[in-house]
Amino acid sequence: MTQDIRDFLPVSCELLAFGEPTHLEPAFGLVRNELFTQLIELGFRSIALETDRVAALAVDDFVQWGTGALDTAMREGFSHGFGNLDANRRLVAWMREHNDNRPAEDRLAFHGFDAPTETMSAPSPRRYLEHARDYLELDLDLAGRTGDDERWSRPEAVMDPAMSPGDTAEADTLRSIADDLLTTLYARAPELIAKTSRAEWFRAHAHLTAGLGLLRYHKVSAQRLDENTRWTRMCAVRDALMAQNLLDIRRVEARRGATLVFANNVHLQRNRSHMRMGPMKLDWFGAGAIVGSLLGDRYAFVAGSLGRSAAVGLEQPPPDTYEDVLQRRITTWGLTATSAVKPAHTRTDTNPTHGYFPLDQETLDGADAVLHINAGAGTPAPG
Repeated sequence: MTQDIRDFLPVSCELLAFGEPTHLEPAFGLVRNELFTQLIELGFRSIALETDRVAALAVDDFVQWGTGALDTAMREGFSHGFGNLDANRRLVAWMREHNDNRPAEDRLAFHGFDAPTETMSAPSPRRYLEHARDYLELDLDLAGRTGDDERWSRPEAVMDPAMSPGDTAEADTLRSIADDLLTTLYARAPELIAKTSRAEWFRAHAHLTAGLGLLRYHKVSAQRLDENTRWTRMCAVRDALMAQNLLDIRRVEARRGATLVFANNVHLQRNRSHMRMGPMKLDWFGAGAIVGSLLGDRYAFVAGSLGRSAAVGLEQPPPDTYEDVLQRRITTWGLTATSAVKPAHTRTDTNPTHGYFPLDQETLDGADAVLHINAGAGTPAPG
């Protein structure tokens, strides 16, 4: 067991994925921050979190250039409520301080790699497409084609296929227009970058791909299928968009250094992802499985594991589970090789309110290491 990430970092690694088994335990964000400081010494220059990629541009503007205020970056630059997390606030504040007075090429960059969707809703693609349209200086009415934003963003548009605008003639036209805009963005890249900057071109690209991604997500949500199949496809599309974003982020960061990625294990693991949603059992390939297959040994995955947690409501893991094996060896937190974790049982003392995905052999077989936290932040000592 060690707390030194260098022992598990392949020389070829460009994208190091650190997974958390639940979003509800704050200790994983705090450990992530500590690992990131280690990785900076090894040449890492960026971090990507499971949050809306376009919204996160506001955070990057703050940490790199001091644009705006910390409170604004935390409020506007995160999705899924992640701007309220103390570990994220500490990370953003520290990155701003670290970057102060450093040359641009050596500053740390902040990225989101998620699509702009929430679990039960997805916004209108209008403003994302309009950003690209304006960057290209085109006279194109998009608001007239998208209509009222609320008809896209209301929960019914995702929950009920009959209420979704994603499979309408207008949506088909918008997808065609967005595809043409993307072609134009590439066709005019030399001219556009000379006129603006490489960073502004990539910003327009991020908006446009987000708009296209939303159109694809709404299209899937409108399909008249059994709910298990429909939700499985929606999960698969979201992770495919995540994977695309990670590959695009690496295009931006390739010349500066490697990237740390932080998200739930289910999005970063190399094996298939599984999730229960009510009576449905969903099964799909996550972003890590997609990117890992494309990048090969340039992608590394550290699976997160948790023993007990007051925040989550987890007690000590049952005997002979993977978490129990790690719990008996690691008193605070530590990294260990997956080959050193002997076969055990999958934890079954969890329920959906924990938001916890237990370790299993398939996940461990696809991981380069496991990071186990014995007790969550604020959990009292046993006894």
